[in-house]
Amino acid sequence: MAAGGSRGDPLAVEPLPEPQPEVSPAEGHWGDQEQMAEIQFKILRGHSDTVSSCHFCCEDSKILSCSYDRTVKLWDVAKGFPVQIFEEHTAPVSECNLSPDDRRVVTSSYDNTVKTWDMETGKVLWTIEHEGIVTSCNISHDGKYVVFASDKGNAISVFDAVSATEVACVQGHHRSTITRCCFDPDNQRVTSVSYDKTIKLWDMVARSTSITIKEGHSNAISDCCFTSDGRYLCTASWDKSLKIWDVKTGEFRSRGPVTLNQGHEGSVSSCCFSQDASLVVSGGYDNAVTIWETYAGYKKLSLKGHWDWVTDVAISENKKWILSASKDSTLRLWNIERMDHIPSVIESRKEKGSKIAQCEECERPFLSLQHGGFEVISKCVFCRLSSPARNILPLPPSIPPDL
Repeated sequence: MAAGGSRGDPLAVEPLPEPQPEVSPAEGHWGDQEQMAEIQFKILRGHSDTVSSCHFCCEDSKILSCSYDRTVKLWDVAKGFPVQIFEEHTAPVSECNLSPDDRRVVTSSYDNTVKTWDMETGKVLWTIEHEGIVTSCNISHDGKYVVFASDKGNAISVFDAVSATEVACVQGHHRSTITRCCFDPDNQRVTSVSYDKTIKLWDMVARSTSITIKEGHSNAISDCCFTSDGRYLCTASWDKSLKIWDVKTGEFRSRGPVTLNQGHEGSVSSCCFSQDASLVVSGGYDNAVTIWETYAGYKKLSLKGHWDWVTDVAISENKKWILSASKDSTLRLWNIERMDHIPSVIESRKEKGSKIAQCEECERPFLSLQHGGFEVISKCVFCRLSSPARNILPLPPSIPPDL
């Protein structure tokens, strides 16, 4: 069904909890693909152009978003409208992020600047000007540093988050535009991905690139995210796939990643782990949001309703809500509490002969897929990544760490 079709949302029921006056009559009714679906949604309207980035904050009671309309907005989840608007950028805002204490907001923009804002007052604390457009920004998990990527020289720069003084600048870090940069949870490394299909980890202590994965995907890499313990990195790509890499031990060199595919019909734009890493959420240029069962490497459910590309996704700490941002100028909140009771999820498990199994190594429960009555996988994704005996995936070329 084409985006913007008369049927509205295939997996949606009545919006939560207050219908938006702008919602068309078709939206909020049962779709023809999932007559028994119980995924509720809420549409947040307030931006006038592509929403480029989104996050839950303040214990999931607020949402932060930014847009090509040059604004950053803080939304009240219960009320469904902005309670704070940050306006000083003069061009599209490419990304927004929050400090760990939710007191500061960091933004990057095509106006060649990075800004830090006071969350409560909405005032700019400092501005860094760069020679090129700034495509991505992130603040370290201890709140001490800010990293951003510039299109000028395909560089990453690290600054002190309080004084705005430069700590490091790495020119020519990639061969093409950097699409995403972020700190690992230990604040030791900066990961970046690029149109050049390369994944890089830059060491904050050694001040050098510690890991380079060339041809990490067969097309541009659009996003990356870490598990909360920092061991695993997920990358999303225009090749329609996601990959999970064990980057803490470096064992990916000999054992490769786990690939998640057949979840999107087009390029994958974004990815996000749940706090406990049991779920991966991805957004795509097919206008869909996909939920993956991480331990089994299994597509669980697709959420359809956006009328244009999904540009970013987030998941609440309690795993009850998924947030998606889109080129259609809206954000959507999806309630996934009853996801396991949806007929399509139940039927898909039956068709694939799946069952809840216990990983033979870590003993965590995971969804084990079966075929022909025989169990295919006896270990969860993370243990398969760490297993010396795993030979089910092609091995990437060994890359010297100093490249």
